[in-house]
Amino acid sequence: MRVLVIGSGAREHALCLALAADPTVTSLACAPGNVGTAAVAEQYAVDVTDPAAVAALATQCGAQLVVVGPEAPLVAGVADAVRAAGIDCFGPSAEAAQLEGSKAFAKDVMAAAGVPTAGARVCTTADEVAAALDEFGAPYVVKDDGLAAGKGVVVTDDRALAEAHAAACGRVVIEEFLDGPEVSLFCVTDGTTVLPLLPAQDFKRIGDGDTGPNTGGMGAYAPLDWLPAGFADEIVRSVARPTVAEMARRGTPFAGLLYIGLALTGAGPRVVEFNARFGDPETQVVLALLDSGLGSLLRAAATGTLADVAAPQWRDGAAVTVVLAAAGYPAAPRTGDVLTGTEQPGIVHAGTRRRDDGAVVSNGGRVLCATAYGDDLAAARSAAYELLARVELPGGQYRTDIAERAVRGEVSG
Repeated sequence: MRVLVIGSGAREHALCLALAADPTVTSLACAPGNVGTAAVAEQYAVDVTDPAAVAALATQCGAQLVVVGPEAPLVAGVADAVRAAGIDCFGPSAEAAQLEGSKAFAKDVMAAAGVPTAGARVCTTADEVAAALDEFGAPYVVKDDGLAAGKGVVVTDDRALAEAHAAACGRVVIEEFLDGPEVSLFCVTDGTTVLPLLPAQDFKRIGDGDTGPNTGGMGAYAPLDWLPAGFADEIVRSVARPTVAEMARRGTPFAGLLYIGLALTGAGPRVVEFNARFGDPETQVVLALLDSGLGSLLRAAATGTLADVAAPQWRDGAAVTVVLAAAGYPAAPRTGDVLTGTEQPGIVHAGTRRRDDGAVVSNGGRVLCATAYGDDLAAARSAAYELLARVELPGGQYRTDIAERAVRGEVSG
């Protein structure tokens, strides 16, 4: 099977690495890719948000399966165009991708499906914003209704900051604050059958101790040994299957990757958000532990035959990934800085490019991440930081506390 991966970030590099390890995948391409994907896949230039261009490329390069990584191409309708060209595609339609493309749409689906989530109000005026902030109180949770690359959410005790973010976004969803540890659960679905992957936990704020602004994610780890037995199956029962069923009832079946972001509150798990694709950086640790074929799993989801494949198998042990970000990230990341130490196994590239002189330079806010496996979480964490210590990036920044509390046994579900 020839597979074409669409995207250029760490998620796409991790997907390429896992697909390359699947014996059913005979050749691999990535568009547009990055320095890391170039080592395992043929590279092609393409505008990932141009459905016709992606479909044409898939046809031209002989792809039998297209895997769409980022959210923007999905919302733009890339999966629809690829399927219209007669090629299997892992990723939801543009209509179904509104589960991520619109927070308000996702809340409406959750309400109809009976999915437990935070109370929320959709606001478009300053008066509506003020009323919602009064209703829910601090900490204030204000979410841009549309796509914002993981940075459209403000959680703050500062009323003025919350109001300013709402004004800058225009249309927002204001929610009650959900306390408790957060968990990410990926579910592969063909629109009917749902198969969960390993739960993971990521770290969204820039600074140690969950301080500073939200980012696209600064690190992650899996598995979560502190979760109760059967957690993933229960979330499939109470969240994933009802959501998939509701989408089918609406005539917009969801087939692809349903990312469920959860807060484990005192009243039980509550959905924080849905995404319509693999999350980054959780993908890096989940796929590092996968011990069965990714390509065959994704193709089964793309072809409506997921009920016919075995559930994913997992390695014992644990995985940790730590993100290295550029100077100035997330507000104003600096690009063009030379990186060294990037050729090591376990380095997953995100915002990188290779200059004409062969040097690898930063080309985005989150530049790369160090992903390591260990017999237990402490060993994986140590290995990830040791790996990152051998990478140099002027002004680079990273969190020093990824998975630290879990190693100490300070996290509970």
